[in-house]
Amino acid sequence: MLYFMAVICFSMFFMHPICLSISLLCSFSYAVYLSGKKAVQMGVIFMLPILIFTAILNPLFNHQGSTILAYLPNGNPLTLESTMFGLATAIMLISIISWFSCFNSVMTSDKFVYLPGRLIPSLSLILSMALRFVPLFKTQLKVISNAQKCIGHNVTNGSIIQRAKHGIKILSIMVTWALENAIETADSMKSRGYGLPGRTAFSIFRFDKRDACAIIYILVCATAILAGTILEIYRFRYFPTIKHIADNWPAPWTAALFVIYFALCAFPLILNIREDLIWKRIKSKI
Repeated sequence: MLYFMAVICFSMFFMHPICLSISLLCSFSYAVYLSGKKAVQMGVIFMLPILIFTAILNPLFNHQGSTILAYLPNGNPLTLESTMFGLATAIMLISIISWFSCFNSVMTSDKFVYLPGRLIPSLSLILSMALRFVPLFKTQLKVISNAQKCIGHNVTNGSIIQRAKHGIKILSIMVTWALENAIETADSMKSRGYGLPGRTAFSIFRFDKRDACAIIYILVCATAILAGTILEIYRFRYFPTIKHIADNWPAPWTAALFVIYFALCAFPLILNIREDLIWKRIKSKI
């Protein structure tokens, strides 16, 4: 969770071309590692059109910049700066979508509920019930709709008034079921001693040295990146001319901070590939 908070925030605010390229490369590579062909299909069908549309749309409405490439039919200039800014915005948007795709694959509901479970048990309970309610509600709605369809009371049968009545009846049954389910859940929680002092909770997650090392690594990288932000290493200007603001800093310092940013973004991918190689080596010895 700490890692995704860091990389998503940095991807949102860093408009430097190198940072955008690193974020896009790492997020898409991690998404492909997690989802395989599904991530590639989403990239081609969904992300690529968004990238092209956003990159083209910005210079059509934004005419700032001093380098004029051409003039549009309405007489407005098409500038290099607005084109580059549109491309950078498109890459930022695609990177954030990719990061959230990875977040959705890694941070499952049990992990998301576990995080505030120790500190704020009530919040954890509300989250678990909310995450459970939506699929449960959809399943029960399908069951009720099929049962009503068997007796000819489906929303697709009869006139408009009859279909509306059938829909209202299904909704009424759903509301009644939801209220009864809430009462049963409350009785079940009470019978299991929820809210009593000294009650323990089971969890399969344990905090060990690997987690401590990972947190230290993330915090060190994030601190270095924040220092680079304060020193304006990651700042890039698009208007009125394209310029890297931190030109006065030595090249080794700038390169080192970009390497640190890459090390943070590629951290889980490197760990997973390393574990896969170790596992294959162990299997080869069996």
